[in-house]
Amino acid sequence: MSFFGLGGGIVCDISLEPPQTKSSHIVTLDHVPSWKVRKNAFSHAIKKPKNITAFHASALAGMPGGGDSQNVNYIYAYRDEDDVKGVVNIAVPPGKKVDHLGIKVEFVGRIDLGPLAMSDGRGHYDFISLTKELSPPSSLYNQNSSFAFHFKNTEKPYETYHGKNVSIRYLVRVSIERKFLPPISSEKEVIVQIFGREPQVNEAIKMEVGIEDCLHIEFEYEKRWHHLRDTIRGQINFLLVKIKIKYMELAVIRRETSGENVAQLQANSAAGSTQPVSGPNIMTETQTLVKYEIMDGAPVKGENVPVKLHLAGIPADLTPTIDAAQNNRFSVRYFLNLVLVDEEDRRYFKQQEIILWRKELG
Repeated sequence: MSFFGLGGGIVCDISLEPPQTKSSHIVTLDHVPSWKVRKNAFSHAIKKPKNITAFHASALAGMPGGGDSQNVNYIYAYRDEDDVKGVVNIAVPPGKKVDHLGIKVEFVGRIDLGPLAMSDGRGHYDFISLTKELSPPSSLYNQNSSFAFHFKNTEKPYETYHGKNVSIRYLVRVSIERKFLPPISSEKEVIVQIFGREPQVNEAIKMEVGIEDCLHIEFEYEKRWHHLRDTIRGQINFLLVKIKIKYMELAVIRRETSGENVAQLQANSAAGSTQPVSGPNIMTETQTLVKYEIMDGAPVKGENVPVKLHLAGIPADLTPTIDAAQNNRFSVRYFLNLVLVDEEDRRYFKQQEIILWRKELG
């Protein structure tokens, strides 16, 4: 990052070293995860997380521009237990001296809240704030100066999340303090991903729904808990059909809820409820991540429609389910939305929550 004017042409750059891993491979990402649904539904197949060897990553870390021949800056995926270390590089224009009151580096874990919180002066909440001094007050004469940093055994309780109204970010920030002038600063985000674990008992989702004397269906999904690259399997059984169905759709929905006392509001809602919670200063964003037509034409009594949906094929960055009880500020939940449309374009739908967890980095 380059700063001119008050920065005097000083360039301050942060280079992160690859996480130390027990295996020989390190996972890199091609982009910072986002809440947006990609317009190109096949971009997930075009660009996949890369595995590079630890030796290769270490060799690249100290080279300009990320270290390979194409000048690529790698985005590493860190686990919650990984140390964060790297080098701060400061470039001073030739013949220029920079007097400073100290150089420090910070490691910050932050929850950025939405517009409602910002209007009340509560725009963010820092759950981690660590500072290390890189240099005492002095002057920089060298055209290029480098300072190593290492944040060891730092607890990272939450996974990185970039939502519509709320986000969780881990930042390495360097500041050059100056007398009578604002500090020169630069920051770099650290992407943290946390492994989950499938419960020992992963019950199936079974339910019968319908309209009295008109429609009666039974749907069943094999399990409720799925890892992020899992395949959802199930079937829809038509027990009674007296209305003309045109088609049936299955969608995956993500619901982000943020605001004060979200955890308490969700706890007070009916068990198993799929309805959004509401209250003062509560913001809810619902996204349809993907939608498939799984049946075309009118079904008959006794017909079974199989369901098979690959989560890895969804053109969006899935995250593990986030329970508001973990942070008391927001939640992220995922739902399967089954929709039937009749010949008069009336829509009948039923939602069921699924729990997502991370099995691997990427």
